[in-house]
Amino acid sequence: MATVPVDLSVVDECRALAGRVADDVQRYIDRHTTVGVERTVARAYGVIGADPEGAPLPNALVDRLQAAGALSRGVSWHLGRALLDGASSVQDAAEAIAYGGGSIDVAGGPSAAQARAALEGHTRAAIDRIDRARADREAFKARHEVGEAPLKYVIVATGNIYDDAVQAKAARFTGADIVAVIRATAQSLLDYVPEGATTEGYGGTYATQENFRIIRRAADEVSQETGKYLAQTNYSSGLCMAEIAWMAAVERLDMLLNDAMYGILFRDINMCRTFVDQYFSRRIVARAGIVINTGEDNYLTTSDAVEKAHTVLASQFINEAFAKRAGLREEQMGLGHAFEIDPWLEDSFLLELAQAQLVRQIFDRHPIKWMPPTKFKTGDILHSHVHDAMFNLAGITTHQSIELLGMFSEAIQTPLLMDRYLSLKSARYVFGTARHLGDEIQWKPGGIVERRAREVLASAHEQLAEVERVGIWDAIATGAFADVKRARTGGKGFAGVVERHAEYLNPLLEILEAGR
Repeated sequence: MATVPVDLSVVDECRALAGRVADDVQRYIDRHTTVGVERTVARAYGVIGADPEGAPLPNALVDRLQAAGALSRGVSWHLGRALLDGASSVQDAAEAIAYGGGSIDVAGGPSAAQARAALEGHTRAAIDRIDRARADREAFKARHEVGEAPLKYVIVATGNIYDDAVQAKAARFTGADIVAVIRATAQSLLDYVPEGATTEGYGGTYATQENFRIIRRAADEVSQETGKYLAQTNYSSGLCMAEIAWMAAVERLDMLLNDAMYGILFRDINMCRTFVDQYFSRRIVARAGIVINTGEDNYLTTSDAVEKAHTVLASQFINEAFAKRAGLREEQMGLGHAFEIDPWLEDSFLLELAQAQLVRQIFDRHPIKWMPPTKFKTGDILHSHVHDAMFNLAGITTHQSIELLGMFSEAIQTPLLMDRYLSLKSARYVFGTARHLGDEIQWKPGGIVERRAREVLASAHEQLAEVERVGIWDAIATGAFADVKRARTGGKGFAGVVERHAEYLNPLLEILEAGR
């Protein structure tokens, strides 16, 4: 693959700056927990079910502890104490705490070491469940042909999980390598995960553990029928980021949309809550061998893709730094970017090539995920199809890893089967006819592509230096990313952030961090 010459010392400096930005946030993460993290721990220990109104037991358990001012020790401490006091199981312990009605007294209880010991078998079982699901997924995958990069990624979004399963199968028969079930609109703002299978959803389908299981079953069936592996992805973001990561890990998902800042910027979720939640979610994902997809592509829907291209690169460096601190390997970091330059801008295609080439070679071990045109799509479906073809050409030329295929009906309707079929057909054509184009060309020294790549890198370095100087908390507050401003204590979910007690207990996190 031809490369654009850039100053590698600047790349190294960008990584160092991003690392210091992430270290500042990590110090905060290490002193705090959240209701989302604690609910995830409860689920991992086997706490399941919901009351007649549909409120999940993990929510009832954690909410009661928080209302009593006792969550700072961690849900693990309380479950371990209940087992020491005679509870027959973790489930019984959770129900007694959630619904018992008695006072929650933290005085005179066991030490963290004693509670940890009481949970030892349950902790090992939770970790083993992740490991077993990963092994099963990889063994199944090894028996089937995996698509050639760029992997063709499509979405289904009917609102009915059973219809989604049928559409997912149809996509594989048409050539899809990855299928994503788009989440119901605004699910990221729900501070609970619905129970069971769902058949109604606006703009998408709810992310639930049972829904994950249904799509996994469908994907496995069609993989066996075709001999070609169909990967499954969903969304680990929002107020239940960590819970969804756990569900995805044990239900054998391959990928998750998981970003350190997306919820802050685009869903107005409190940044303190998001930073803590993303760390625990990524610890789970790292253990599960799941590939994350970050969301820098969204920046260019609110910012100009020419003027603010460097913010995408700066954020990729930061997302990488956060992911490394959560134990993810480069091969699990599907950093995102997008083809969002105004199509009527002269030489816009060359500018897109420069950005795509720069990202690909800086993050050379990462499964880069590239997003299609959306911002400038109109009701002209014929031009829309051409726009997507140019996106496909840029993707194959610059050796992108994963491409979410564009739909000619973008912004008009939820994609129908024929829309997806035509998008897959177009991608198959372009990827085939230009398979080795990027291996045959060289970028003109001093030309548009080289100059643009150097300019974007220099601007990203400048931004990272400023973010490191003021701290990411203030940088976000002043609109450094996506031209969106968020306050440190504002947004949704801040009340769910809790400072850890001196004897805070989370045996699952201890093992995930230690890699045991």
